[in-house]
Amino acid sequence: MMRAIIYLILATICATSAVPNKFHTSGHFHKNIREESASYWNEQAQARLKEQLLRRPNTGIAKNVIFFIGDGMSMATLTATRIHLGQKSGSSGEETELSFDKFPYVGLSKTYCVNKQFGESACTATAYLGGVKSNENTIGVTAAVKNGDCDAMNNVSNHVPSTAHYSQLKGKRTGLVTTALVTEASPAGVYGHTAEREWHCDADVKRSGKDPKRCLDMATQLVHGATGSGLNVIFGGGRTMFLPNSKVDEDGTPGSRLDQRDLVKEWAQRKGNATSRYVSDREGLLNITDSTEYALGLFNSSVMDYNLERNKSKKPSLEEMTLKAIELLSNGNKGFFLFVEGALIDYAHHDNQARIALDETVEFHKAIEAAVKVTDERDTLIVVTADHSHSMLLSGGMERGHDILGVDTLTVDSLNYTTISYGTGPGYKGCENGRRYNVSKDNLTDVRYSYPTMVPLPIAQHGGDDVAIFARGPWAHLFSGVLEQNVIAHIINFASCVGIGATACD
Repeated sequence: MMRAIIYLILATICATSAVPNKFHTSGHFHKNIREESASYWNEQAQARLKEQLLRRPNTGIAKNVIFFIGDGMSMATLTATRIHLGQKSGSSGEETELSFDKFPYVGLSKTYCVNKQFGESACTATAYLGGVKSNENTIGVTAAVKNGDCDAMNNVSNHVPSTAHYSQLKGKRTGLVTTALVTEASPAGVYGHTAEREWHCDADVKRSGKDPKRCLDMATQLVHGATGSGLNVIFGGGRTMFLPNSKVDEDGTPGSRLDQRDLVKEWAQRKGNATSRYVSDREGLLNITDSTEYALGLFNSSVMDYNLERNKSKKPSLEEMTLKAIELLSNGNKGFFLFVEGALIDYAHHDNQARIALDETVEFHKAIEAAVKVTDERDTLIVVTADHSHSMLLSGGMERGHDILGVDTLTVDSLNYTTISYGTGPGYKGCENGRRYNVSKDNLTDVRYSYPTMVPLPIAQHGGDDVAIFARGPWAHLFSGVLEQNVIAHIINFASCVGIGATACD
């Protein structure tokens, strides 16, 4: 039944036409006159109250776990995306719900590193996947490992196993999906142990002055490492990290490896008699048969293209990769663990490109919505959170339904300002003739437009505020309150009966 539903969703994804943006073309939204009465709000609140009263914790076993990370998905990003999604379909937007807004349990996560006030994707991945906080830019190791320290990195007593590793020990199928490089910091937390997040391939290690034979790069760890080699599904970008620089990939881009190894071939050779499949485009992804035990999909030379710019006939969406991963992992009788990252939210925020960031969050929402449809809440725990925040701000006193990506009314200096802005980044506008920059003359509909920022920097810095955790399924009620980020891994392990601590099976 699950497989049939997945096929139906995959078949209709690209056939779905965009809904006209009535709000943007009409300049206003159609007001719901019922909102002026107290009865409307009282009835709405009473209906929600009844839902809350009927809610009972699920204390079953999480046979399956799907862990979604929205990279850089701050609270402001969530709010702006809800409004943006609603306005795309012609509503005012504020009342819109994202797919995971409907999850019954919500908490907050504290995202700092051991040595840094604000988190980044490497140390946070170690926390939420391994249950241990670490230093900035290190993955899958304890804080005893300093950045770039190969000796400490190779000391197995400093290694932090992930939930995927523990799931494999229990015979579960495992996989990862990302719109970044599969060797990037977040997905590398699934399988890797490194003192430097930028060591994607041997050339990166050598460039940093280290010996690639002693400091194994992430692509090598993914193909030959204990956990990486056991992954049943690997979908994302970063093809060149696996290919020698003497060879070009399917898009004509030269490989990056100096050791002349073809790790794609080595991956296939390691699978022996098991059914395995390597694919490099959307058609290949959709044609992977359900009997495939191991699937490697590298769909771009580098990171995946932004959804607003990708070739939709050749490059798969996050939703499509997620559905195919669930289909393949569901073939095991002991359950599965799947990690899914919407990575490009963060990439766009770093460039202050809010329009892209919100669209990538909508794509993330779609992938989660699809996962909910093809899984059973009774035996599947779905957790949605972010690794860290960003410095995007929402400001102003606009009317209901105001374009979230537009400008606000005149201020005391007789100049407009954008509802969205950033604390840091490349969108700094400076001053003109001693006055604040006039954003009204900018083309805010440009996909690549960098929204104004207060502090000029080459890339925007992460935010330090807490991020939300949304959960549904077995033991989802444990994701409540304000949690240290590393607690997330322990709750997931408990619910799915893996790991070294207490579990629901005890």
